[in-house]
Amino acid sequence: MVEIGATGVPEISADWYEDIVGVAAHAPEPVRWFAGHFTEGVIVLLGVLLLTAALLQLRGGSPRRRAVALVAPVPVVLAYACSEWLKTIVDEDRPCRTLAEPIIAGTCPPPGDWSFPSNHATIAAALAVATLLLSRRLGLVAVPLALLAAFSRTFVGVHYPHDVAAGALLGTLMVLLVTPLLARPTAEVLRRRAGTDRPLPDAVGGTGRR
Repeated sequence: MVEIGATGVPEISADWYEDIVGVAAHAPEPVRWFAGHFTEGVIVLLGVLLLTAALLQLRGGSPRRRAVALVAPVPVVLAYACSEWLKTIVDEDRPCRTLAEPIIAGTCPPPGDWSFPSNHATIAAALAVATLLLSRRLGLVAVPLALLAAFSRTFVGVHYPHDVAAGALLGTLMVLLVTPLLARPTAEVLRRRAGTDRPLPDAVGGTGRR
């Protein structure tokens, strides 16, 4: 096991966790109900936003934009795979198993379902950043949703704050680093199939206008 701090978890993260779940435990019942369902359902919503952004670019985007739309799922899957691999390296127990705090989540994940990093935060961030690369409008909806998704994992009691921060960073970096590497050769193939010799720009190209 890779130790993080003297006890395996940063003290400040454990303190923040206790503060957040303390607030959650005393939140109104509708808020707790919403948090418990939002933390799972938001991943589906972010997936729909990415799919919508990708379809818009595939229908009318430039070769570069269409290439990004085609490769966008790859870094998302890679980010998830990396988060799963890191879990087996770090072996950090869930806070709901090690700290005597009430949680909103119905049950704490079983032993062996490690905490660091958060899969939900990783996937949410990857989906949101990929969406932002394709569509500024949809990305500005996806990014706040991803941040709420990450925070909700601590709010319901199943992750420390540093778990979700690491997951969000992992998902973001994976998309920003891998997407340009895959998009350029894919765009070249699309350009050749379209029969145009116009050179492609070097960068992914920021965010779309749709």
